[in-house]
Amino acid sequence: MAPHPQCAALVAAQAKSGISWAQVGAAIGKSEQQVISIIEGSTRPTEAEFNAIAKTLGITNNVPHTGVHATV
Repeated sequence: MAPHPQCAALVAAQAKSGISWAQVGAAIGKSEQQVISIIEGSTRPTEAEFNAIAKTLGITNNVPHTGVHATV
């Protein structure tokens, strides 16, 4: 399955910022593995989690996450 465009944007922002997934997790109160699970699509984030990750990575536009990683 192709990565969701919003998660691809998070990955690109992370690469650009140089912030590690562990640092993102620490900033939002989640473990590195929890953040990676969200980015990979195995865990569906809440709107608050998605927005916290985006903010930590310097994404300031309001990116809707509705429907991100629909899981079975």
